[in-house]
Amino acid sequence: MSDTKNNPAATPEQRENKLLMVAMGVMVVICIVLAILGFCFLNKPQDIVEGQADATSIRISGKLPGRVVKLYVHEGDQVKAGDTLVHIHSSLADAKLMQAEGMETVARTQNQKIDAGTRSQIIQAARDMATQAEAAVSITKKTYTRMENLFKEGVISEQKRDEAKAAYDAAVAAHQAAKSQLSLAQAGAQREDKESAAAMVDVAKGGVAEVQSLLEDQYLIAPCDGQIDAVYPEESELVSLGAPIMSLLKLSDKWVTFNVREELLNDMPMGSEIEIMIPALGEKKTKAKIYYIRDLGTYATWQATKATGQWDSKTFEVKAHTVEAIPELRPGMTVVYFK
Repeated sequence: MSDTKNNPAATPEQRENKLLMVAMGVMVVICIVLAILGFCFLNKPQDIVEGQADATSIRISGKLPGRVVKLYVHEGDQVKAGDTLVHIHSSLADAKLMQAEGMETVARTQNQKIDAGTRSQIIQAARDMATQAEAAVSITKKTYTRMENLFKEGVISEQKRDEAKAAYDAAVAAHQAAKSQLSLAQAGAQREDKESAAAMVDVAKGGVAEVQSLLEDQYLIAPCDGQIDAVYPEESELVSLGAPIMSLLKLSDKWVTFNVREELLNDMPMGSEIEIMIPALGEKKTKAKIYYIRDLGTYATWQATKATGQWDSKTFEVKAHTVEAIPELRPGMTVVYFK
């Protein structure tokens, strides 16, 4: 049997293998050419920054702990400033108000009593005592005068004259004391007592005002126009002091927020306008003006993966107002910024 190397004619298997190798070579060349063309002519994809819409949320709460009697609104309701939202009742606050009003009545009555001064019967008695003392002075003076004349004439002894003089002096002193008592009765209470009574009235009024200020929060009203976002308690449930009852979205104050790495801030300077897209609104495109940029802190820092050639990059919060009013824009919607 002859060797195949000496056979000038190739076998069908050899020709088939040769064609297969050529076809594979051609395919490799085509793939390399296509890769080169794609690298040269394919556009670099646009960098996008994704954020979301937000709005001011106001928590409605009050100073009155009590039971929810009536909810006048529900989630999703549109309200105007001044609309009544909820009624809270507290029997304890009502009892405190009664107690405070009673204390005010007592203090006011006591103050009126002091201002009215001493009773007329006491003043009249003091006046009568002063009159009697004055009469006693007049009688003892006449007696002393007669005794003095008789003593000069040598009719009575010096002892008798001195006794008359002592009686006259005692009557004068008694008259002065009676006049002082009359003056005190007519003047009434001391100035300090009057000021103290008036101050007690003010304290009692303050107690009433304090309880009334709590009771003002029996009915909580809307501080501004907006939409009820969430209602936390149900009717008949107890709420504590300062506990949030519901949250109100102030839809007139909306903005969009992006969290971006610091190397992108060069394209988003303060006060500039950027073009954004809102996918939920049919990919609506609009402009927004940046008004707020803030560092989010070390917890939002992108750490470098290499010791050299790279550096840490912080994340910044960027907020912007849409240039045009978009009523359909809702908090939580995705907003896209194309760099």
